[in-house]
Amino acid sequence: MPSRLDTASRAGLEARVRRLRPDSVRQWGSMTPHQAICHLSDALKMSLNERPVAPVVGSMAPVIRFVALSLPLPWPRGRIKTVPEVEQGVGGTPPGDFERDRTELLELVARFCAAPSNGFCPTHPIFGAMTTERWKRWGYLHMDHHLRQFGV
Repeated sequence: MPSRLDTASRAGLEARVRRLRPDSVRQWGSMTPHQAICHLSDALKMSLNERPVAPVVGSMAPVIRFVALSLPLPWPRGRIKTVPEVEQGVGGTPPGDFERDRTELLELVARFCAAPSNGFCPTHPIFGAMTTERWKRWGYLHMDHHLRQFGV
């Protein structure tokens, strides 16, 4: 199983995104498949420093980052709160046309994979300081988490 979102793992994630349907059944959480696509796009824009997000980093950021990115554990289902700027129904991009939004997500995945080391935001709003390797790990785990949410 891939451990980071890079050129080698891109095709597998893209295939899973293409299998996601507007009527895919949610296994947990409250987002629809279309909302998940918009959320993933917003999150990738955040990582590429294209969507401003206010930091909420606390003193536990290094511990949270280590657990989320280093331990071989699945992320908790439906228990992780995101930041308002990428949360659907709050500050995230509202769904428009499903196919257009899916195409945008796939284009963002390609740009994320091709981004140079200085192309990423220096910090994650919850995990704190991020290196390129940490962003690549986060990118894979975050997409995998939400695709598994809909059984793809």
